[in-house]
Amino acid sequence: MTALLFITVVLAWGFTWFAIKLQLGVVAPEVSILWRFVLATALIWAGLAATGRLQRVDPRQHGWFAAMGVCLFCLNYILTYAAIGHIASGVASVIVTTVTIFNPLNQWLFRRQRPSRQVLGAALLGMIGIMLLFGEAFAGVAVDAGTALGVALQLAAALVFSLGNFASLRATADGTDLPNAVARAMSWGTVFLALFCLARGAAFVIAPSPGYLLSLLYLAVVGTIAAFLAYLSLLARLGADRAAYVTVLYPAVALAVSSSFEAYHWSLWSITGLALVGLGNIVLFLRLPPSRAATWERASTQA
Repeated sequence: MTALLFITVVLAWGFTWFAIKLQLGVVAPEVSILWRFVLATALIWAGLAATGRLQRVDPRQHGWFAAMGVCLFCLNYILTYAAIGHIASGVASVIVTTVTIFNPLNQWLFRRQRPSRQVLGAALLGMIGIMLLFGEAFAGVAVDAGTALGVALQLAAALVFSLGNFASLRATADGTDLPNAVARAMSWGTVFLALFCLARGAAFVIAPSPGYLLSLLYLAVVGTIAAFLAYLSLLARLGADRAAYVTVLYPAVALAVSSSFEAYHWSLWSITGLALVGLGNIVLFLRLPPSRAATWERASTQA
Protein backbone atom coordinates (compact mmCIF):
# COMPACT_ATOMS: atom_id res chain seq x y z
CA MET A 1 0.00 0.00 0.00
CA THR A 2 2.84 2.39 0.84
CA ALA A 3 4.43 1.83 -2.58
CA LEU A 4 1.08 2.52 -4.30
CA LEU A 5 0.67 5.78 -2.37
CA PHE A 6 4.23 6.79 -3.25
CA ILE A 7 3.73 6.11 -6.95
CA THR A 8 0.39 7.97 -6.92
CA VAL A 9 1.95 11.12 -5.49
CA VAL A 10 5.01 11.06 -7.75
CA LEU A 11 2.97 10.59 -10.93
CA ALA A 12 0.18 12.98 -9.95
CA TRP A 13 2.49 15.84 -9.00
CA GLY A 14 4.92 15.00 -11.81
CA PHE A 15 2.26 15.98 -14.37
CA THR A 16 1.02 19.07 -12.51
CA TRP A 17 3.84 21.30 -13.77
CA PHE A 18 2.74 20.76 -17.38
CA ALA A 19 -0.93 21.20 -16.41
CA ILE A 20 -0.12 24.48 -14.64
CA LYS A 21 1.68 25.72 -17.74
CA LEU A 22 -1.52 25.16 -19.76
CA GLN A 23 -3.35 27.53 -17.39
CA LEU A 24 -0.99 30.47 -17.71
CA GLY A 25 -2.07 33.37 -19.89
CA VAL A 26 -5.62 34.72 -19.84
CA VAL A 27 -6.58 34.11 -16.19
CA ALA A 28 -4.58 35.63 -13.32
CA PRO A 29 -2.50 32.89 -11.65
CA GLU A 30 -4.08 33.40 -8.22
CA VAL A 31 -7.55 33.08 -9.75
CA SER A 32 -6.57 29.82 -11.48
CA ILE A 33 -5.36 28.52 -8.11
CA LEU A 34 -8.67 29.58 -6.57
CA TRP A 35 -10.76 27.75 -9.23
CA ARG A 36 -8.61 24.65 -8.66
CA PHE A 37 -9.35 24.58 -4.95
CA VAL A 38 -12.98 25.63 -5.27
CA LEU A 39 -13.55 22.60 -7.50
CA ALA A 40 -11.43 20.27 -5.36
CA THR A 41 -13.16 21.41 -2.14
CA ALA A 42 -16.63 20.91 -3.61
CA LEU A 43 -15.72 17.44 -4.88
CA ILE A 44 -14.19 16.22 -1.61
CA TRP A 45 -17.17 17.43 0.42
CA ALA A 46 -19.56 15.80 -2.07
CA GLY A 47 -17.56 12.56 -1.94
CA LEU A 48 -17.65 12.45 1.87
CA ALA A 49 -21.38 13.12 1.92
CA ALA A 50 -22.17 10.57 -0.80
CA THR A 51 -20.18 7.81 0.90
CA GLY A 52 -21.49 8.56 4.40
CA ARG A 53 -17.99 9.32 5.69
CA LEU A 54 -18.67 12.90 6.77
CA GLN A 55 -17.64 13.34 10.42
CA ARG A 56 -18.29 15.91 13.08
CA VAL A 57 -15.06 17.49 14.27
CA ASP A 58 -13.97 19.20 17.45
CA PRO A 59 -14.35 22.97 16.86
CA ARG A 60 -11.03 23.47 18.65
CA GLN A 61 -9.31 21.66 15.77
CA HIS A 62 -10.27 24.38 13.30
CA GLY A 63 -7.19 26.37 14.25
CA TRP A 64 -5.05 23.49 12.95
CA PHE A 65 -7.32 23.00 9.92
CA ALA A 66 -6.86 26.68 9.10
CA ALA A 67 -3.07 26.46 9.54
CA MET A 68 -3.01 23.35 7.35
CA GLY A 69 -5.17 25.07 4.73
CA VAL A 70 -3.09 28.24 4.62
CA CYS A 71 0.18 26.32 4.32
CA LEU A 72 -0.80 23.50 1.93
CA PHE A 73 -3.65 24.95 -0.11
CA CYS A 74 -3.01 28.68 -0.24
CA LEU A 75 0.30 30.38 0.61
CA ASN A 76 2.42 27.54 -0.79
CA TYR A 77 0.83 27.99 -4.22
CA ILE A 78 0.82 31.78 -4.16
CA LEU A 79 4.57 31.78 -3.44
CA THR A 80 5.27 29.13 -6.10
CA TYR A 81 3.39 30.98 -8.85
CA ALA A 82 5.15 34.21 -7.84
CA ALA A 83 8.53 32.44 -7.98
CA ILE A 84 7.86 31.08 -11.48
CA GLY A 85 7.40 34.70 -12.56
CA HIS A 86 11.12 35.20 -11.89
CA ILE A 87 12.74 31.80 -12.51
CA ALA A 88 12.10 28.87 -14.83
CA SER A 89 9.58 26.29 -13.62
CA GLY A 90 12.27 23.59 -13.87
CA VAL A 91 14.53 25.51 -11.51
CA ALA A 92 11.55 26.08 -9.19
CA SER A 93 10.85 22.35 -9.08
CA VAL A 94 14.46 21.76 -8.04
CA ILE A 95 14.12 24.18 -5.14
CA VAL A 96 10.97 22.36 -3.98
CA THR A 97 13.20 19.39 -3.16
CA THR A 98 14.53 21.35 -0.17
CA VAL A 99 11.44 19.98 1.59
CA THR A 100 13.60 16.89 2.13
CA ILE A 101 15.78 19.10 4.34
CA PHE A 102 13.04 21.22 5.93
CA ASN A 103 10.93 18.23 6.97
CA PRO A 104 13.61 16.38 8.99
CA LEU A 105 14.70 19.67 10.57
CA ASN A 106 11.12 20.62 11.45
CA GLN A 107 10.48 17.11 12.70
CA TRP A 108 13.49 17.53 14.98
CA LEU A 109 12.27 20.98 16.05
CA PHE A 110 8.58 20.21 16.61
CA ARG A 111 8.55 16.50 17.42
CA ARG A 112 12.02 16.01 18.91
CA GLN A 113 12.77 13.22 16.40
CA ARG A 114 16.32 13.26 15.07
CA PRO A 115 16.57 12.30 11.38
CA SER A 116 18.58 9.13 10.80
CA ARG A 117 21.71 9.15 8.68
CA GLN A 118 19.95 6.85 6.23
CA VAL A 119 17.27 9.50 5.63
CA LEU A 120 19.82 12.32 5.40
CA GLY A 121 21.99 10.29 3.02
CA ALA A 122 19.04 9.53 0.76
CA ALA A 123 17.99 13.18 0.78
CA LEU A 124 21.51 14.28 -0.12
CA LEU A 125 21.70 11.85 -3.05
CA GLY A 126 18.31 13.02 -4.26
CA MET A 127 19.23 16.69 -3.99
CA ILE A 128 22.48 16.19 -5.93
CA GLY A 129 20.61 14.16 -8.53
CA ILE A 130 17.96 16.83 -9.02
CA MET A 131 20.62 19.54 -9.29
CA LEU A 132 22.30 17.51 -12.04
CA LEU A 133 18.95 16.94 -13.76
CA PHE A 134 18.50 20.68 -14.01
CA GLY A 135 22.20 21.58 -13.98
CA GLU A 136 22.09 23.14 -17.42
CA ALA A 137 19.08 25.19 -16.43
CA PHE A 138 20.93 26.47 -13.38
CA ALA A 139 24.04 27.18 -15.46
CA GLY A 140 22.01 29.32 -17.83
CA VAL A 141 20.36 31.42 -15.15
CA ALA A 142 21.78 34.89 -14.66
CA VAL A 143 22.26 35.76 -11.02
CA ASP A 144 20.37 39.04 -10.72
CA ALA A 145 17.87 40.57 -8.32
CA GLY A 146 14.91 38.94 -10.07
CA THR A 147 16.48 35.50 -9.96
CA ALA A 148 17.42 35.92 -6.31
CA LEU A 149 13.85 36.93 -5.51
CA GLY A 150 12.47 33.93 -7.37
CA VAL A 151 14.75 31.54 -5.51
CA ALA A 152 13.82 33.15 -2.17
CA LEU A 153 10.10 32.89 -2.95
CA GLN A 154 10.39 29.21 -3.90
CA LEU A 155 12.42 28.45 -0.77
CA ALA A 156 9.69 30.14 1.25
CA ALA A 157 7.10 27.99 -0.54
CA ALA A 158 9.01 24.83 0.36
CA LEU A 159 9.25 25.93 4.00
CA VAL A 160 5.53 26.73 4.13
CA PHE A 161 4.70 23.34 2.59
CA SER A 162 6.87 21.66 5.23
CA LEU A 163 5.10 23.52 8.03
CA GLY A 164 1.79 22.41 6.53
CA ASN A 165 2.94 18.80 6.89
CA PHE A 166 3.18 19.22 10.65
CA ALA A 167 -0.07 21.17 10.86
CA SER A 168 -1.76 18.19 9.18
CA LEU A 169 -0.37 15.82 11.80
CA ARG A 170 -1.80 18.03 14.56
CA ALA A 171 -5.10 18.42 12.71
CA THR A 172 -5.63 14.65 12.76
CA ALA A 173 -4.18 14.05 16.23
CA ASP A 174 -7.66 13.93 17.85
CA GLY A 175 -8.78 11.06 15.60
CA THR A 176 -10.25 13.07 12.73
CA ASP A 177 -9.69 10.98 9.62
CA LEU A 178 -7.60 12.39 6.80
CA PRO A 179 -10.35 13.07 4.20
CA ASN A 180 -12.39 15.03 6.75
CA ALA A 181 -9.33 16.99 7.86
CA VAL A 182 -8.40 17.76 4.24
CA ALA A 183 -11.96 18.90 3.46
CA ARG A 184 -11.88 21.40 6.33
CA ALA A 185 -8.33 22.52 5.59
CA MET A 186 -9.05 22.93 1.89
CA SER A 187 -12.13 25.00 2.74
CA TRP A 188 -10.03 27.32 4.88
CA GLY A 189 -7.37 27.54 2.18
CA THR A 190 -10.00 28.41 -0.44
CA VAL A 191 -11.42 31.19 1.74
CA PHE A 192 -7.96 32.70 2.21
CA LEU A 193 -7.28 32.41 -1.52
CA ALA A 194 -10.53 34.24 -2.31
CA LEU A 195 -9.60 37.01 0.11
CA PHE A 196 -6.16 37.27 -1.50
CA CYS A 197 -7.70 37.55 -4.97
CA LEU A 198 -10.09 40.26 -3.74
CA ALA A 199 -7.22 42.18 -2.15
CA ARG A 200 -5.30 41.98 -5.44
CA GLY A 201 -8.30 43.20 -7.41
CA ALA A 202 -8.12 40.14 -9.67
CA ALA A 203 -10.88 39.47 -12.19
CA PHE A 204 -12.83 36.30 -11.40
CA VAL A 205 -12.87 34.93 -14.95
CA ILE A 206 -12.30 31.50 -16.43
CA ALA A 207 -10.83 30.60 -19.82
CA PRO A 208 -13.29 28.50 -21.86
CA SER A 209 -10.58 26.71 -23.86
CA PRO A 210 -10.41 22.89 -23.70
CA GLY A 211 -6.77 23.01 -22.56
CA TYR A 212 -7.56 25.27 -19.62
CA LEU A 213 -10.66 23.34 -18.53
CA LEU A 214 -9.03 19.90 -18.83
CA SER A 215 -5.93 21.06 -16.95
CA LEU A 216 -8.18 22.55 -14.26
CA LEU A 217 -10.01 19.23 -13.90
CA TYR A 218 -6.71 17.34 -13.67
CA LEU A 219 -5.24 19.74 -11.12
CA ALA A 220 -8.36 19.62 -8.93
CA VAL A 221 -9.06 15.87 -9.01
CA VAL A 222 -5.68 14.23 -9.50
CA GLY A 223 -3.15 16.92 -8.55
CA THR A 224 -5.04 18.01 -5.44
CA ILE A 225 -7.51 15.46 -4.05
CA ALA A 226 -5.77 12.21 -5.02
CA ALA A 227 -2.21 13.50 -4.58
CA PHE A 228 -2.71 15.24 -1.25
CA LEU A 229 -4.69 12.38 0.28
CA ALA A 230 -1.95 9.97 -0.83
CA TYR A 231 0.88 12.25 0.33
CA LEU A 232 -0.64 12.98 3.74
CA SER A 233 -1.29 9.25 4.16
CA LEU A 234 2.42 8.67 3.50
CA LEU A 235 3.21 11.40 6.00
CA ALA A 236 1.24 9.55 8.69
CA ARG A 237 2.75 6.16 7.74
CA LEU A 238 6.40 7.06 7.13
CA GLY A 239 7.01 10.30 8.97
CA ALA A 240 7.82 13.71 7.55
CA ASP A 241 11.42 12.91 6.62
CA ARG A 242 10.69 9.89 4.40
CA ALA A 243 7.42 11.20 2.94
CA ALA A 244 9.20 14.35 1.75
CA TYR A 245 11.28 12.27 -0.66
CA VAL A 246 8.43 12.38 -3.18
CA THR A 247 9.45 16.00 -3.80
CA VAL A 248 12.77 14.67 -5.11
CA LEU A 249 11.16 12.10 -7.40
CA TYR A 250 8.33 13.98 -9.06
CA PRO A 251 10.57 16.56 -10.79
CA ALA A 252 12.09 13.60 -12.64
CA VAL A 253 8.60 12.72 -13.89
CA ALA A 254 8.13 16.36 -14.87
CA LEU A 255 11.29 16.04 -16.97
CA ALA A 256 9.90 12.97 -18.73
CA VAL A 257 6.71 14.90 -19.50
CA SER A 258 8.79 17.81 -20.81
CA SER A 259 10.74 15.46 -23.08
CA SER A 260 7.45 14.21 -24.56
CA PHE A 261 5.51 17.46 -24.87
CA GLU A 262 8.05 20.27 -24.66
CA ALA A 263 11.03 18.83 -26.57
CA TYR A 264 13.23 18.52 -23.49
CA HIS A 265 16.59 16.99 -24.50
CA TRP A 266 18.32 14.50 -22.21
CA SER A 267 22.01 15.00 -21.55
CA LEU A 268 24.76 13.25 -19.60
CA TRP A 269 23.98 15.58 -16.68
CA SER A 270 20.29 14.71 -16.61
CA ILE A 271 20.83 10.96 -17.06
CA THR A 272 23.39 10.92 -14.23
CA GLY A 273 21.05 12.97 -12.06
CA LEU A 274 18.15 10.60 -12.64
CA ALA A 275 20.37 7.66 -11.67
CA LEU A 276 21.30 9.39 -8.40
CA VAL A 277 17.64 10.10 -7.65
CA GLY A 278 16.90 6.40 -8.12
CA LEU A 279 19.83 5.46 -5.89
CA GLY A 280 18.58 7.81 -3.19
CA ASN A 281 15.19 6.14 -3.35
CA ILE A 282 16.83 2.73 -2.87
CA VAL A 283 18.86 4.01 0.11
CA LEU A 284 15.78 5.56 1.69
CA PHE A 285 13.75 2.38 1.71
CA LEU A 286 16.56 -0.12 2.06
CA ARG A 287 15.85 -2.52 4.91
CA LEU A 288 19.07 -2.74 6.85
CA PRO A 289 19.92 -5.90 8.84
CA PRO A 290 18.93 -5.52 12.53
CA SER A 291 22.51 -5.08 13.75
CA ARG A 292 23.33 -2.58 10.98
CA ALA A 293 20.08 -0.70 11.56
CA ALA A 294 20.88 -0.39 15.26
CA THR A 295 24.32 0.99 14.39
CA TRP A 296 22.75 3.60 12.07
CA GLU A 297 20.27 4.58 14.75
CA ARG A 298 22.89 4.93 17.48
CA ALA A 299 25.07 7.00 15.15
CA SER A 300 22.18 9.32 14.28
CA THR A 301 21.22 9.90 17.90
CA GLN A 302 24.81 10.57 18.93
CA ALA A 303 25.48 13.01 16.09
